[in-house]
This record gives sequence, C-alpha cells and structure tokens, in this order.
Amino acid sequence: MNIFEDLKSILGEENVFVNEPMNKHTTFRIGGKADFLVCPKNIENVKDIISYLSDNSINYYVIGNGSNLLVKDNGFRGVIVKLFKDFSKVDVDGCLIKAEAGATLSAVAKKAMQSSLAGMECLSGIPGTIGGAICMNAGAYGGEIKDIVKDITVLENGVIKKLTKDEAEFSYRNSKIMREKMVVLEVVLELEKGNKEEIQEKMKLLMAQRNEKQPVNLPSAGSTFKRPEGYFAAKLIDDCGLRGFSVGDAEVSKKHCGFVVNNKNASACDVLKLMEIVSKKVKDEFGVLLEPEVRIIGE
Repeated sequence: MNIFEDLKSILGEENVFVNEPMNKHTTFRIGGKADFLVCPKNIENVKDIISYLSDNSINYYVIGNGSNLLVKDNGFRGVIVKLFKDFSKVDVDGCLIKAEAGATLSAVAKKAMQSSLAGMECLSGIPGTIGGAICMNAGAYGGEIKDIVKDITVLENGVIKKLTKDEAEFSYRNSKIMREKMVVLEVVLELEKGNKEEIQEKMKLLMAQRNEKQPVNLPSAGSTFKRPEGYFAAKLIDDCGLRGFSVGDAEVSKKHCGFVVNNKNASACDVLKLMEIVSKKVKDEFGVLLEPEVRIIGE
C-alpha cells in the first residue's frame, strides 16, 4: 500500500502534504511533523478520505484551525485531515445560519451581526472553528454553543447524518460527537432577531474584555485546563503562586493564569512538563484535579 499515491488519487497532489510541520497548523505554533496532512475540498472528499483511512486502519485526526490543540514534538504518525478555509461557507436564512465546519466563530458571528441576528456575541472572540466548537461545546462569558444549535451534519462510520441538539448530548466542554469521533461537516444555528448596532456594540465590548484580560498577543491553545466544578482553574493556579512560572519557553501567562503561552520557541515537552507541575501543585495545595481542556495528540 502506497499511502501517498492513494491520498493523491482521492484528493489531488496539491491537497496532500508529506512530513508537514504541525507548528504551522496550530495556534500554539508548536508541534512536530505529521506523516501526511490533507485538505479535502468538499463533503464527498471528506467521506472518501475518512472511508479510505478507516478501511485501511490508518491513524487519523481531524482538525480545523488547530486552536485547541497541542501536537507532541515527535509529530503525528498517520494523517491529519484539515477542514478549514475550503470548508468556511456561511449562509443566512431568516433566523437560521448554516455554517460549514471550517468557518471561524468570528466569521459566523460577524455574519450574524450583519444580518441583525443575536445569540453569537459571547462566542465571537473564540479563535476556533464551528466544527471544533461543536465537538467540545465551546463557551465563553456565560454562553455555550449548544444554546444556539438547531442541528449538526456529521460523518459517522461512513454515513452522513443529521443530529439534533439533544442527540449531540452536549455537556461541559464535551459532546457525543467528540466522544464517538464523528466528523462535523456543517452546523445550523438558530438565532434571534436583534438590533444590529446593539449586537455590534456587545461584540466590541466582549472583544475589549478579552484583549484586556487574556494573552492574545502570544501563541496559545486557549484555556489550558477545564473549569473544575465549584472553582476557577486560573484562580487556583494563581493562588499556588504560579503566575509567570515557566518551563523552557512555555509559561503560565502573567496576564491570565488559565493560559499556558508560547514565549518564542516552546516545545510540546515544555508545555506538558509545565502542565504536569501546575496540576500537581494545585492537587497538593487544594485537592482539586485539573483536567486538560487542550487536546493533546502525537507521540
């Protein structure tokens, strides 16, 4: 079996990348090389490529813009399937927005605002794609994407199907879609008619808060740890005296302790060691177990 030739025959040579550095495909700007990275152009491409990989027991992982992802330094053995710019179409129909998996939350929120549709403001500053947001039920400022989901088109075991919000089984930073490794293809969001200027003003206000309180000027994967029940991860980390603590070029952000940032040339090893130290310290001091929110792949 010649995987490269097979991938080329399915997607075309220009959409198949060999030994691709994953630091180019994550917001952390960290990661070793993937054996292959492929960029499907349409839903049929996705169906064909996932079927091929599954039928041949080839390890694969689906990403969007890599905003909640840490790829280990030795890279990824297998195929990274990237659904991003070629999967970014957004359409409005009344109070419904249909968005392909690779559309960014900011682009969808902007389209909603331009159409005087309210409900996406709290998600507008999250630097991820709709597909990733659905998988992990992304949220911010008291809102979660599950609040506005009508239905989701997914690929499961080679079959394209629609799931309702209830069928997706959303929970805090989790969903059935993520647990069962379905591939999100497209999402329909149900919003409410609102005042365009008020929606825009709320988005500006939330973006200003984000810029003021979060380390948006440094590469990161967003919130590093999930919020433990009854606590805030950032406060626990800060109360342990770990603000600004670093391992190599990986640092607990001085601006927001819930973020690990990449100061220039952090390795995945630096980040993982730092996360381990932070978790142990919080467990020792407060008896609280911090779970990673960032997805970790590779070897």
